[in-house]
Amino acid sequence: MAHARRPEVAERDLKGFKYFQMLHPLLERLHCVGTARDKAGNRQLFFDQYAALLLLYFFNPIISSMRALRQASHLEKVQRLLGIRPTSLGSFSEATEVFTADHLQRVLRELVGQAVPLYQGREAEALRDLCAVDGTILQALPKMAWALWMDEQHRAVKIHLHFDVLKGIPVDATITPAASSEPEQLRTGLQAGRFYVIDRGYASYELFRDILDARSSFVGRVKDNTAFQVEREQTLTPEAVSAGVIRDVVLARLGTDHHTDVIGRPVRLVVVRRAKANGEPEELWLVTDRLDLPAELVALAYRYRWTIELFFRWFKCTLGCRHLVSNDANGVALQIYVALIASLLLVLWTNRKPNKRTWEMIQFYLSGWATLEELEAHLNQKPPVAKPRVHL
Repeated sequence: MAHARRPEVAERDLKGFKYFQMLHPLLERLHCVGTARDKAGNRQLFFDQYAALLLLYFFNPIISSMRALRQASHLEKVQRLLGIRPTSLGSFSEATEVFTADHLQRVLRELVGQAVPLYQGREAEALRDLCAVDGTILQALPKMAWALWMDEQHRAVKIHLHFDVLKGIPVDATITPAASSEPEQLRTGLQAGRFYVIDRGYASYELFRDILDARSSFVGRVKDNTAFQVEREQTLTPEAVSAGVIRDVVLARLGTDHHTDVIGRPVRLVVVRRAKANGEPEELWLVTDRLDLPAELVALAYRYRWTIELFFRWFKCTLGCRHLVSNDANGVALQIYVALIASLLLVLWTNRKPNKRTWEMIQFYLSGWATLEELEAHLNQKPPVAKPRVHL
């Protein structure tokens, strides 16, 4: 059966570039990046323009492919408001060889500096700088030989993401072939002043030590048969018991006498009992260096790790970043960083975590189905004060 031909993109389908214009001060610094070899001055597509077009791709539901984006670049309105010229598919392809993704990573980090916590109160103050770290996979084409995964027919890209839980934003990311080690990527990207929350796949005494050496803290899940030596048992408060905590122990060391004390300093084990999805009980063994934190907040810090999973669902299913528009590693990285910037912009514009309703409203506006007044009325609605919904 023949596929229905996609409708062509018309100027009437593209409206409301107000929010793109807000980005000009950040993107204009990219204009001359990658132009050194253009001695004759023939370049038609510049880095800032390429980034703006990719943002248009994510924000507008009418544009669903690179060919549609090329077509949009030939529209007078797009050219005028984004400051671009008509762009060919060849120029889009060349862009991934000329423009490097690390420049967009710097833009992302600068935007991160403008974000503020979305939640206040005792818990938010105690868990400030809480940073969930995890990886997610985007499937790639078999011809993308660089994207190593399971075999020749299965290729994929992995995003190693650092996510600020209380601000609800991605703060950093690296993009690698799917076969790359997640703990190793975290090790190379450690920064000072963060409170890392990590799952069992990152459990490593060496990684725990490296986090502390980087002047950060951690809470991470370990296996429930992990060996340890007790320094002292701590009394459980009613708040801790209510949170499911069944044991709180300050450890002299992780491991046995036969193992080297890799961490080299006291840590703490908090055991939390929860019900699995099938109703069966399960124990979470959580190790942290935060000896000062109440046990119930150690449990809460780990529960907030689920927010990064919710972000991945948003990123792939709602934002639509599962469809890769480039086949080379740098092109994929460019697309992913622009998608992360788009997600961060939503939080800065709305002062709330990105959600499907707000995303739909912005797309309605950019498609001409909602007026600017209707969009701003939606954005100005007071965000709910409720805490983030997380899985126990």
